[in-house]
Amino acid sequence: MEKIITVKNMCHNYIAHDGNQVKALDNINLSIYKGEFVAIIGTNGSGKSTLAKHLNALLMPSSGQCLVNDLDTSDPANVWDVRQVVGMVFQNPDNQIVATVVEEDVAFGPENLGIEPQKINQRVSEALKVVGMEEYRYHSPHLLSGGQKQRVAIAGVLAMQSECLVLDEPTAMLDPHGRKEVLGTVRLLHREKKITVVYITHFMEEAVMADRVVVMNRGKVVMEGRPEEIFSQVMELKELGLDVPVAAEMAYRLRQHDIDVPEGIITDEELVVTVCP
Repeated sequence: MEKIITVKNMCHNYIAHDGNQVKALDNINLSIYKGEFVAIIGTNGSGKSTLAKHLNALLMPSSGQCLVNDLDTSDPANVWDVRQVVGMVFQNPDNQIVATVVEEDVAFGPENLGIEPQKINQRVSEALKVVGMEEYRYHSPHLLSGGQKQRVAIAGVLAMQSECLVLDEPTAMLDPHGRKEVLGTVRLLHREKKITVVYITHFMEEAVMADRVVVMNRGKVVMEGRPEEIFSQVMELKELGLDVPVAAEMAYRLRQHDIDVPEGIITDEELVVTVCP
């Protein structure tokens, strides 16, 4: 598989309020492949959001490298090209709203790329259609629900024709309905549009949907593998301060009581089929 992002021995340091130097990222090595859906999980302060900001050059490594399509994000000459490849969606949708009308907000990125107006209009229409927000084209984004605002933010990335979508806890501030809207949109983009997705979340039920899960702790990558591999390690994750999907924990508890439940069960549907065949 072809790599779209390569992180090599990357560290990120910053100076805390007390004047001490803090290592937010500690020797990270990670590859993201084109067309992949990668979930990154970890407790608050684990470094996952700091890592996300490196992937489109919002932050620069203190040492090591972050390469996007072989472009070094530390080179100022590459920043614009990197951000065309990797688009970001943040936790608070209100922080990304830059216009008073939905279509103008989605058009903001392409306009900055110097795309001609006719093509911008086409890109905006296509992007809004993909995220299911076409009927809100002329609405004020500030009157939309949180989930709708996040879908508009995703449309803005699509309008720039980014190859990779990095979402930094995009559902953290949303209600269950909004979370379902956003996750459904992301899964659709990955499945049908083959967009590479890097999805930072603290909801384990969302991480289950990924092709691969990366677990971070204290600035390091401490676990990496398929969701069924990661979430079967119930006690290891709990020791890191993380939850696990209910089905995974239930399967683990049943095995502790000598009930024959296979490894790798992480969804409610899998558990039901196993326990009630």
